[in-house]
Amino acid sequence: MTATTLEKQQAGPPPAGPAPARRGRRRTRLIALLFVFPALLLLGALVVYPVLFSVGRSFFDASGTRFVGGHNYAEMFRDPATLKAIRNTTVWVVAAPALLTGLGLVLAVLVEKIRWATAFKLLLFMPMAVSFLAAGIIFRLAYDDDPDKGVLNAAVVSVHDAFQGTSTYPTARGRTGLLTQDRDGSYRTTAPAGGSVTLPIVGVPPGDLPADASPARKAATRKAAPGELRGVVYLDFTPGGGGRQGKVDPEERGLPGMKVEAVRDGRTVASASTAADGSFRFSGLRAGSYTVKLPESNFAPPYQGVSWLGPALVTPAIIGAYLWIWTGFAMVLIGAGLSALPRDALEAARMDGANEWQIFRRITVPLLAPVLTVVFVTLVINVLKVFDLVYVIAPGPVQEDATVLATQMWLVSFGGGNDQGLGSALGVLLLLLVVPAMVFNVRRFRRSQR
Repeated sequence: MTATTLEKQQAGPPPAGPAPARRGRRRTRLIALLFVFPALLLLGALVVYPVLFSVGRSFFDASGTRFVGGHNYAEMFRDPATLKAIRNTTVWVVAAPALLTGLGLVLAVLVEKIRWATAFKLLLFMPMAVSFLAAGIIFRLAYDDDPDKGVLNAAVVSVHDAFQGTSTYPTARGRTGLLTQDRDGSYRTTAPAGGSVTLPIVGVPPGDLPADASPARKAATRKAAPGELRGVVYLDFTPGGGGRQGKVDPEERGLPGMKVEAVRDGRTVASASTAADGSFRFSGLRAGSYTVKLPESNFAPPYQGVSWLGPALVTPAIIGAYLWIWTGFAMVLIGAGLSALPRDALEAARMDGANEWQIFRRITVPLLAPVLTVVFVTLVINVLKVFDLVYVIAPGPVQEDATVLATQMWLVSFGGGNDQGLGSALGVLLLLLVVPAMVFNVRRFRRSQR
Protein backbone atom coordinates (compact mmCIF):
# COMPACT_ATOMS: atom_id res chain seq x y z
CA MET A 1 0.00 0.00 0.00
CA THR A 2 1.41 3.31 -1.02
CA ALA A 3 1.65 6.34 1.21
CA THR A 4 -0.88 8.23 -0.91
CA THR A 5 -3.49 5.48 -0.53
CA LEU A 6 -2.92 5.36 3.23
CA GLU A 7 -3.47 9.14 3.54
CA LYS A 8 -6.77 8.93 1.61
CA GLN A 9 -8.06 6.14 3.90
CA GLN A 10 -7.15 8.13 7.02
CA ALA A 11 -8.85 11.29 5.71
CA GLY A 12 -12.19 9.48 5.47
CA PRO A 13 -14.97 10.03 2.91
CA PRO A 14 -15.11 13.31 1.06
CA PRO A 15 -17.38 16.05 2.57
CA ALA A 16 -20.92 16.26 1.33
CA GLY A 17 -21.48 18.65 -1.50
CA PRO A 18 -23.84 21.66 -1.54
CA ALA A 19 -26.76 19.71 -3.04
CA PRO A 20 -27.48 17.49 0.04
CA ALA A 21 -27.25 20.55 2.30
CA ARG A 22 -29.82 22.42 0.24
CA ARG A 23 -32.10 19.39 0.27
CA GLY A 24 -31.87 19.27 4.07
CA ARG A 25 -32.74 22.93 4.43
CA ARG A 26 -35.70 22.55 2.08
CA ARG A 27 -36.94 19.58 4.07
CA THR A 28 -36.68 21.54 7.32
CA ARG A 29 -38.60 24.46 5.85
CA LEU A 30 -41.27 22.13 4.51
CA ILE A 31 -41.77 20.53 7.91
CA ALA A 32 -41.94 23.96 9.56
CA LEU A 33 -44.47 25.12 6.96
CA LEU A 34 -46.64 22.05 7.59
CA PHE A 35 -46.74 22.87 11.29
CA VAL A 36 -47.45 26.57 10.69
CA PHE A 37 -50.03 26.00 7.94
CA PRO A 38 -53.06 25.41 10.24
CA ALA A 39 -52.29 28.62 12.12
CA LEU A 40 -51.85 30.53 8.86
CA LEU A 41 -55.11 29.09 7.57
CA LEU A 42 -57.01 30.23 10.67
CA LEU A 43 -55.29 33.62 10.58
CA GLY A 44 -56.27 34.10 6.96
CA ALA A 45 -59.87 32.96 7.52
CA LEU A 46 -60.49 34.88 10.74
CA VAL A 47 -58.34 38.00 10.28
CA VAL A 48 -56.99 38.63 6.78
CA TYR A 49 -60.17 37.76 4.85
CA PRO A 50 -62.53 39.79 7.12
CA VAL A 51 -60.19 42.78 6.93
CA LEU A 52 -60.00 42.67 3.14
CA PHE A 53 -63.73 42.05 2.84
CA SER A 54 -64.50 45.01 5.15
CA VAL A 55 -62.22 47.30 3.16
CA GLY A 56 -63.97 46.30 -0.07
CA ARG A 57 -67.45 46.48 1.49
CA SER A 58 -66.79 50.03 2.70
CA PHE A 59 -66.87 51.24 -0.92
CA PHE A 60 -70.45 50.00 -1.51
CA ASP A 61 -73.84 51.26 -0.41
CA ALA A 62 -76.06 49.81 2.34
CA SER A 63 -77.40 47.07 0.08
CA GLY A 64 -73.92 46.13 -1.13
CA THR A 65 -74.91 46.30 -4.81
CA ARG A 66 -73.86 49.81 -5.83
CA PHE A 67 -70.29 51.13 -5.77
CA VAL A 68 -70.19 54.51 -4.01
CA GLY A 69 -66.46 55.10 -3.71
CA GLY A 70 -65.52 57.23 -0.72
CA HIS A 71 -69.09 58.29 0.08
CA ASN A 72 -69.21 56.19 3.28
CA TYR A 73 -65.98 57.73 4.53
CA ALA A 74 -67.32 61.24 3.86
CA GLU A 75 -70.65 60.38 5.50
CA MET A 76 -68.80 59.00 8.50
CA PHE A 77 -67.45 62.45 9.35
CA ARG A 78 -70.78 64.18 8.68
CA ASP A 79 -72.87 61.95 10.96
CA PRO A 80 -73.32 63.59 14.42
CA ALA A 81 -73.50 60.20 16.14
CA THR A 82 -70.20 59.13 14.58
CA LEU A 83 -68.54 62.41 15.52
CA LYS A 84 -69.71 61.90 19.10
CA ALA A 85 -68.30 58.36 19.00
CA ILE A 86 -64.94 59.75 17.83
CA ARG A 87 -64.96 62.32 20.65
CA ASN A 88 -65.80 59.68 23.24
CA THR A 89 -63.09 57.39 21.87
CA THR A 90 -60.62 60.26 22.19
CA VAL A 91 -61.64 60.71 25.83
CA TRP A 92 -61.12 56.99 26.40
CA VAL A 93 -57.68 56.99 24.74
CA VAL A 94 -56.51 60.06 26.66
CA ALA A 95 -57.93 59.20 30.09
CA ALA A 96 -58.11 55.43 30.59
CA PRO A 97 -54.53 54.32 29.66
CA ALA A 98 -52.97 57.27 31.50
CA LEU A 99 -55.01 56.64 34.66
CA LEU A 100 -54.37 52.91 34.54
CA THR A 101 -50.63 53.30 33.99
CA GLY A 102 -50.32 55.83 36.80
CA LEU A 103 -52.49 53.80 39.16
CA GLY A 104 -50.65 50.60 38.31
CA LEU A 105 -47.30 52.29 38.93
CA VAL A 106 -48.35 53.66 42.33
CA LEU A 107 -49.83 50.34 43.43
CA ALA A 108 -46.81 48.36 42.21
CA VAL A 109 -44.47 50.58 44.26
CA LEU A 110 -46.69 50.46 47.35
CA VAL A 111 -47.26 46.69 47.17
CA GLU A 112 -43.51 46.14 47.50
CA LYS A 113 -43.68 47.73 50.93
CA ILE A 114 -46.54 45.72 52.46
CA ARG A 115 -46.40 42.35 54.16
CA TRP A 116 -49.11 40.47 52.25
CA ALA A 117 -48.03 41.60 48.79
CA THR A 118 -49.01 38.38 47.00
CA ALA A 119 -52.51 38.34 48.46
CA PHE A 120 -52.98 42.01 47.58
CA LYS A 121 -51.85 41.44 43.99
CA LEU A 122 -54.20 38.47 43.69
CA LEU A 123 -57.09 40.56 44.99
CA LEU A 124 -56.44 43.36 42.49
CA PHE A 125 -55.85 40.98 39.59
CA MET A 126 -59.03 38.99 40.28
CA PRO A 127 -61.35 41.27 38.21
CA MET A 128 -59.38 40.19 35.11
CA ALA A 129 -61.03 36.78 35.53
CA VAL A 130 -64.47 38.40 35.15
CA SER A 131 -65.78 38.80 31.61
CA PHE A 132 -66.59 42.29 30.36
CA LEU A 133 -70.25 41.27 30.09
CA ALA A 134 -70.42 40.20 33.74
CA ALA A 135 -68.48 43.28 34.83
CA GLY A 136 -70.89 45.47 32.86
CA ILE A 137 -73.89 43.91 34.61
CA ILE A 138 -72.21 44.37 38.01
CA PHE A 139 -71.54 48.05 37.40
CA ARG A 140 -74.94 48.63 35.78
CA LEU A 141 -76.44 47.58 39.12
CA ALA A 142 -73.85 49.52 41.14
CA TYR A 143 -74.64 52.72 39.17
CA ASP A 144 -78.43 52.34 39.51
CA ASP A 145 -80.20 55.64 40.32
CA ASP A 146 -82.35 54.01 43.01
CA PRO A 147 -80.41 54.12 46.32
CA ASP A 148 -82.15 50.90 47.35
CA LYS A 149 -80.45 49.12 44.41
CA GLY A 150 -77.34 51.08 43.45
CA VAL A 151 -74.57 50.72 46.02
CA LEU A 152 -72.84 53.95 44.94
CA ASN A 153 -75.97 56.05 45.29
CA ALA A 154 -76.73 54.36 48.60
CA ALA A 155 -73.33 55.52 49.88
CA VAL A 156 -73.75 59.04 48.45
CA VAL A 157 -77.25 59.41 49.94
CA SER A 158 -76.04 58.17 53.34
CA VAL A 159 -73.24 60.75 53.41
CA HIS A 160 -75.54 63.53 52.20
CA ASP A 161 -78.25 62.77 54.75
CA ALA A 162 -75.67 62.56 57.55
CA PHE A 163 -74.59 66.17 56.91
CA GLN A 164 -77.61 67.81 55.28
CA GLY A 165 -80.51 65.89 56.78
CA THR A 166 -83.65 64.93 54.89
CA SER A 167 -87.32 65.80 54.88
CA THR A 168 -89.53 63.67 57.17
CA TYR A 169 -92.67 64.24 55.08
CA PRO A 170 -91.70 64.41 51.38
CA THR A 171 -95.23 63.52 50.19
CA ALA A 172 -97.05 65.97 52.48
CA ARG A 173 -99.01 68.98 51.24
CA GLY A 174 -101.22 71.58 52.85
CA ARG A 175 -105.00 71.29 52.87
CA THR A 176 -106.25 73.21 49.82
CA GLY A 177 -108.36 76.24 50.74
CA LEU A 178 -107.01 76.43 54.28
CA LEU A 179 -103.30 76.95 53.62
CA THR A 180 -101.74 79.05 50.87
CA GLN A 181 -98.89 77.53 48.88
CA ASP A 182 -96.03 79.77 47.73
CA ARG A 183 -93.97 79.29 44.61
CA ASP A 184 -91.06 77.81 46.52
CA GLY A 185 -93.26 74.99 47.84
CA SER A 186 -93.83 76.38 51.34
CA TYR A 187 -97.27 76.82 52.97
CA ARG A 188 -98.52 79.75 55.04
CA THR A 189 -101.42 81.26 56.90
CA THR A 190 -101.86 84.31 59.17
CA ALA A 191 -102.51 84.65 62.90
CA PRO A 192 -102.26 87.48 65.48
CA ALA A 193 -99.94 87.48 68.47
CA GLY A 194 -101.87 86.06 71.42
CA GLY A 195 -103.84 83.76 69.12
CA SER A 196 -103.78 80.11 68.01
CA VAL A 197 -103.64 78.54 64.58
CA THR A 198 -104.10 75.05 63.12
CA LEU A 199 -102.17 73.88 60.06
CA PRO A 200 -103.90 70.91 58.42
CA ILE A 201 -101.67 68.63 56.32
CA VAL A 202 -102.67 65.81 53.97
CA GLY A 203 -100.80 63.37 51.73
CA VAL A 204 -99.02 61.47 54.50
CA PRO A 205 -100.05 57.79 54.84
CA PRO A 206 -100.94 57.11 58.50
CA GLY A 207 -98.48 54.21 58.48
CA ASP A 208 -95.62 56.60 57.63
CA LEU A 209 -96.11 58.77 60.70
CA PRO A 210 -93.30 58.65 63.29
CA ALA A 211 -93.84 56.19 66.10
CA ASP A 212 -93.97 58.98 68.69
CA ALA A 213 -96.72 60.95 66.89
CA SER A 214 -99.56 61.55 69.38
CA PRO A 215 -103.13 62.94 69.07
CA ALA A 216 -103.25 66.66 68.33
CA ARG A 217 -106.73 67.48 69.74
CA LYS A 218 -105.52 68.53 73.18
CA ALA A 219 -102.75 70.74 71.75
CA ALA A 220 -105.26 72.48 69.48
CA THR A 221 -107.40 73.54 72.47
CA ARG A 222 -104.62 75.30 74.39
CA LYS A 223 -104.95 79.06 74.65
CA ALA A 224 -102.07 81.40 73.88
CA ALA A 225 -100.86 83.95 76.42
CA PRO A 226 -100.32 87.62 75.51
CA GLY A 227 -97.28 88.03 73.27
CA GLU A 228 -97.44 84.33 72.41
CA LEU A 229 -98.55 82.52 69.29
CA ARG A 230 -99.50 78.86 69.53
CA GLY A 231 -100.46 76.32 66.93
CA VAL A 232 -100.53 72.72 65.86
CA VAL A 233 -99.51 70.94 62.65
CA TYR A 234 -101.57 67.78 62.22
CA LEU A 235 -102.56 65.15 59.70
CA ASP A 236 -106.07 66.14 58.64
CA PHE A 237 -107.25 62.58 58.09
CA THR A 238 -109.33 60.33 60.31
CA PRO A 239 -108.74 56.60 59.75
CA GLY A 240 -112.02 54.97 58.78
CA GLY A 241 -113.56 58.27 57.68
CA GLY A 242 -116.03 60.53 59.45
CA GLY A 243 -113.68 63.40 60.24
CA ARG A 244 -114.23 67.07 59.45
CA GLN A 245 -111.85 68.89 57.10
CA GLY A 246 -109.93 71.70 58.76
CA LYS A 247 -110.93 70.61 62.27
CA VAL A 248 -108.73 68.63 64.66
CA ASP A 249 -110.69 65.45 65.35
CA PRO A 250 -109.96 63.27 68.39
CA GLU A 251 -108.21 60.52 66.40
CA GLU A 252 -106.06 62.80 64.26
CA ARG A 253 -102.41 62.95 65.20
CA GLY A 254 -99.84 65.69 65.08
CA LEU A 255 -96.78 65.77 62.80
CA PRO A 256 -93.66 65.94 64.98
CA GLY A 257 -90.43 67.44 63.69
CA MET A 258 -92.04 70.02 61.39
CA LYS A 259 -90.18 73.34 61.14
CA VAL A 260 -92.46 76.37 61.61
CA GLU A 261 -91.51 80.04 61.19
CA ALA A 262 -93.17 83.29 62.26
CA VAL A 263 -92.66 85.96 59.59
CA ARG A 264 -93.38 89.68 59.82
CA ASP A 265 -92.58 92.37 57.24
CA GLY A 266 -90.78 89.74 55.12
CA ARG A 267 -88.39 88.81 57.94
CA THR A 268 -88.39 85.60 60.01
CA VAL A 269 -88.68 86.69 63.64
CA ALA A 270 -89.03 83.26 65.29
CA SER A 271 -88.83 79.59 64.43
CA ALA A 272 -89.66 76.33 66.19
CA SER A 273 -90.05 72.60 65.60
CA THR A 274 -93.27 70.76 66.38
CA ALA A 275 -93.51 68.41 69.35
CA ALA A 276 -94.85 64.84 69.30
CA ASP A 277 -98.46 66.13 69.22
CA GLY A 278 -97.63 68.60 66.43
CA SER A 279 -97.74 71.65 68.71
CA PHE A 280 -95.46 74.66 68.51
CA ARG A 281 -95.17 77.98 70.37
CA PHE A 282 -93.64 81.39 69.66
CA SER A 283 -93.15 83.69 72.64
CA GLY A 284 -92.01 87.26 73.10
CA LEU A 285 -93.85 88.54 70.03
CA ARG A 286 -95.00 92.11 69.64
CA ALA A 287 -98.66 92.80 69.03
CA GLY A 288 -99.82 92.47 65.46
CA SER A 289 -100.44 89.95 62.73
CA TYR A 290 -97.86 87.34 61.72
CA THR A 291 -97.48 84.93 58.82
CA VAL A 292 -97.08 81.38 60.12
CA LYS A 293 -95.02 79.54 57.55
CA LEU A 294 -94.13 75.89 56.94
CA PRO A 295 -90.84 76.17 54.95
CA GLU A 296 -90.30 74.15 51.78
CA SER A 297 -87.64 72.05 53.54
CA ASN A 298 -90.48 70.20 55.30
CA PHE A 299 -91.73 68.89 51.97
CA ALA A 300 -88.52 68.48 49.98
CA PRO A 301 -88.25 65.14 48.19
CA PRO A 302 -85.51 62.88 49.53
CA TYR A 303 -82.06 63.21 48.00
CA GLN A 304 -81.68 60.47 45.38
CA GLY A 305 -77.94 60.69 44.79
CA VAL A 306 -76.02 61.17 41.56
CA SER A 307 -77.23 60.22 38.09
CA TRP A 308 -74.11 58.18 37.28
CA LEU A 309 -75.54 56.96 33.99
CA GLY A 310 -76.92 60.30 32.87
CA PRO A 311 -75.63 62.01 29.71
CA ALA A 312 -72.98 64.01 31.61
CA LEU A 313 -71.37 61.20 33.63
CA VAL A 314 -71.99 58.02 31.66
CA THR A 315 -68.58 57.97 29.94
CA PRO A 316 -66.56 58.62 33.14
CA ALA A 317 -68.68 56.00 34.91
CA ILE A 318 -67.89 53.37 32.28
CA ILE A 319 -64.20 54.32 32.38
CA GLY A 320 -64.38 53.70 36.15
CA ALA A 321 -65.61 50.17 35.50
CA TYR A 322 -62.79 49.67 33.00
CA LEU A 323 -60.25 50.81 35.61
CA TRP A 324 -61.62 48.26 38.08
CA ILE A 325 -61.00 45.46 35.59
CA TRP A 326 -57.58 46.43 34.25
CA THR A 327 -55.80 47.95 37.26
CA GLY A 328 -54.48 44.55 38.33
CA PHE A 329 -53.09 43.92 34.85
CA ALA A 330 -51.15 47.19 34.84
CA MET A 331 -49.93 46.66 38.40
CA VAL A 332 -48.62 43.13 37.73
CA LEU A 333 -46.74 44.13 34.56
CA ILE A 334 -45.20 47.20 36.16
CA GLY A 335 -44.42 45.19 39.29
CA ALA A 336 -42.51 42.68 37.17
CA GLY A 337 -40.43 45.52 35.71
CA LEU A 338 -39.95 46.98 39.17
CA SER A 339 -38.54 43.72 40.52
CA ALA A 340 -35.91 43.76 37.76
CA LEU A 341 -34.57 47.21 38.63
CA PRO A 342 -30.95 47.34 39.88
CA ARG A 343 -31.19 47.63 43.67
CA ASP A 344 -27.72 49.09 43.97
CA ALA A 345 -28.91 52.31 42.27
CA LEU A 346 -31.78 52.67 44.75
CA GLU A 347 -29.56 51.94 47.74
CA ALA A 348 -26.92 54.38 46.52
CA ALA A 349 -29.57 57.09 46.25
CA ARG A 350 -30.75 56.42 49.81
CA MET A 351 -27.19 56.56 51.10
CA ASP A 352 -26.77 59.93 49.36
CA GLY A 353 -29.72 61.26 51.36
CA ALA A 354 -32.51 61.08 48.78
CA ASN A 355 -35.99 60.61 50.20
CA GLU A 356 -38.52 58.10 48.82
CA TRP A 357 -40.31 60.66 46.66
CA GLN A 358 -37.04 61.75 45.03
CA ILE A 359 -36.06 58.12 44.44
CA PHE A 360 -39.46 57.41 42.89
CA ARG A 361 -39.42 60.49 40.64
CA ARG A 362 -35.77 60.55 39.56
CA ILE A 363 -34.76 56.88 39.56
CA THR A 364 -37.71 54.48 39.61
CA VAL A 365 -39.84 56.16 36.95
CA PRO A 366 -36.98 56.79 34.45
CA LEU A 367 -35.74 53.21 34.78
CA LEU A 368 -39.29 51.90 34.34
CA ALA A 369 -39.95 54.09 31.27
CA PRO A 370 -39.73 51.18 28.75
CA VAL A 371 -42.17 49.07 30.78
CA LEU A 372 -44.54 51.99 31.31
CA THR A 373 -44.51 52.70 27.58
CA VAL A 374 -45.38 49.10 26.71
CA VAL A 375 -48.20 49.04 29.27
CA PHE A 376 -49.56 52.38 28.05
CA VAL A 377 -49.51 51.42 24.35
CA THR A 378 -51.06 48.00 25.09
CA LEU A 379 -53.88 49.69 26.98
CA VAL A 380 -54.39 52.17 24.13
CA ILE A 381 -54.90 49.25 21.74
CA ASN A 382 -57.34 47.64 24.16
CA VAL A 383 -59.26 50.87 24.77
CA LEU A 384 -59.77 51.46 21.06
CA LYS A 385 -61.59 48.12 20.86
CA VAL A 386 -63.77 48.51 23.97
CA PHE A 387 -67.33 47.46 23.25
CA ASP A 388 -68.88 45.22 25.93
CA LEU A 389 -68.78 47.67 28.82
CA VAL A 390 -70.24 50.55 26.83
CA TYR A 391 -73.01 48.42 25.35
CA VAL A 392 -74.01 46.78 28.66
CA ILE A 393 -73.63 49.65 31.14
CA ALA A 394 -75.06 52.59 29.16
CA PRO A 395 -78.91 52.60 29.28
CA GLY A 396 -80.79 52.88 26.03
CA PRO A 397 -81.67 56.61 26.32
CA VAL A 398 -78.00 57.59 26.79
CA GLN A 399 -76.46 54.95 24.54
CA GLU A 400 -75.66 57.60 21.95
CA ASP A 401 -74.00 59.81 24.58
CA ALA A 402 -71.68 56.96 25.61
CA THR A 403 -71.04 55.37 22.22
CA VAL A 404 -67.49 54.75 20.99
CA LEU A 405 -66.27 53.67 17.57
CA ALA A 406 -66.70 49.94 18.26
CA THR A 407 -70.29 50.29 19.49
CA GLN A 408 -71.13 52.77 16.74
CA MET A 409 -69.82 50.32 14.14
CA TRP A 410 -72.09 47.60 15.54
CA LEU A 411 -75.12 49.89 15.85
CA VAL A 412 -74.74 51.17 12.28
CA SER A 413 -74.25 47.69 10.85
CA PHE A 414 -76.54 45.46 12.90
CA GLY A 415 -78.19 47.44 15.71
CA GLY A 416 -80.91 49.08 13.62
CA GLY A 417 -78.93 51.06 11.08
CA ASN A 418 -78.57 48.12 8.63
CA ASP A 419 -75.91 50.05 6.70
CA GLN A 420 -72.98 47.68 6.51
CA GLY A 421 -71.20 49.94 4.04
CA LEU A 422 -70.93 52.71 6.61
CA GLY A 423 -70.25 50.15 9.34
CA SER A 424 -67.36 48.72 7.31
CA ALA A 425 -65.93 52.22 6.87
CA LEU A 426 -66.05 52.65 10.66
CA GLY A 427 -64.29 49.30 11.02
CA VAL A 428 -61.53 50.41 8.63
CA LEU A 429 -61.13 53.67 10.61
CA LEU A 430 -60.80 51.66 13.82
CA LEU A 431 -58.19 49.43 12.17
CA LEU A 432 -56.19 52.44 11.01
CA LEU A 433 -56.19 53.80 14.55
CA VAL A 434 -55.07 50.50 16.09
CA VAL A 435 -52.32 49.63 13.57
CA PRO A 436 -49.81 52.38 14.55
CA ALA A 437 -49.96 51.37 18.19
CA MET A 438 -49.50 47.71 17.25
CA VAL A 439 -46.51 48.51 15.02
CA PHE A 440 -44.97 50.56 17.81
CA ASN A 441 -45.36 47.70 20.29
CA VAL A 442 -43.93 45.10 17.87
CA ARG A 443 -40.86 47.24 17.13
CA ARG A 444 -40.28 47.85 20.81
CA PHE A 445 -40.47 44.12 21.55
CA ARG A 446 -37.93 43.40 18.79
CA ARG A 447 -35.56 46.04 20.12
CA SER A 448 -35.80 44.63 23.63
CA GLN A 449 -35.07 41.10 22.35
CA ARG A 450 -31.94 42.34 20.56
